[in-house]
Amino acid sequence: MAAIRVTVWNEYRHEKTNPRVAEIYPEGIHGAIAAHLRRAGSFEVRTATLDEPEHGLTEEVLEQTDVLLWWGHLAHDEVSDQIASRVQDRVLQGMGLIVLHSGHGSKVFGRLLGTRTGALKWRDDGERERLWVIEHGHPIADGLGEFIEIPKEEMYGERFEIPAPDELVFISWFEGGEVFRSGCCYRRGKGRLFYFRPGHETFPVYHHPDVLQVIGNAVRWAAPTPGAPAVYGRMAPIEPIGR
Repeated sequence: MAAIRVTVWNEYRHEKTNPRVAEIYPEGIHGAIAAHLRRAGSFEVRTATLDEPEHGLTEEVLEQTDVLLWWGHLAHDEVSDQIASRVQDRVLQGMGLIVLHSGHGSKVFGRLLGTRTGALKWRDDGERERLWVIEHGHPIADGLGEFIEIPKEEMYGERFEIPAPDELVFISWFEGGEVFRSGCCYRRGKGRLFYFRPGHETFPVYHHPDVLQVIGNAVRWAAPTPGAPAVYGRMAPIEPIGR
């Protein structure tokens, strides 16, 4: 069986400006995720970052990508409309997309879901987060127990302005009492999209074994299946939109 070709994209700004983040992720958030996937042995992994030519997402790179992982936060508006459209088109053609944490504010996520804001409540107090697995039979939850517990995280709370997911795998609870839809699956054109909430940059979330397990599972779920018929979800507008 051929390895799944994965590109891990990161804007790669926090690691260059915040010593705490650089200490947690000396090779960048993208480097930590890519290293885990390479250790898993069933993935062919490359990385790309915002400041590379064409943000590292040339037509050739995307044509050779089965699943794209996206982490962005500070610089959503610096992603060119041309590259956002290129990624959107590849998802509609069958490439899988996994959007992590603050990537909900990215142009790519907004275009594919048809939301301009992805607005939500948030509080960065380093609270305990418990992600409850509500679909134990889903491939993304494979190998997990009843929940994932993260000792310190940024709080995201409802209302989360997104379309209703095709499948909801995780719901988060935080110490302040808020809940959040943290594991959302969508189908757009021939592509599969998974939004996974954990991953605030000042906490070592991408060293957490259960979080990494979910990411690996999600890559396998999102990878295109050769010869499979298209499954069309709710189609979002194709024209460029802002955040």
